[in-house]
Amino acid sequence: MNTQVEIFKTDVMQECEAATLVGLLLQHLPHCSVNFDLEDCDRILRIESAQQQINLPQVIYIMNRLGYSCTLLT
Repeated sequence: MNTQVEIFKTDVMQECEAATLVGLLLQHLPHCSVNFDLEDCDRILRIESAQQQINLPQVIYIMNRLGYSCTLLT
């Protein structure tokens, strides 16, 4: 399987929030690499997986439930 990379626009503002969210997302997506680029104007969430397909609705649902906006960038 090829590596899948998905990029999301978020409204995460603080590095401490991003660090907490990475930990929570990894609980649900242990096969993925997860990171934020908060210097980008879109407050990017980047998720990469070489093992399994990334469940896009799950990512958006988790972020929304935690009170954050999360939109897939295409």
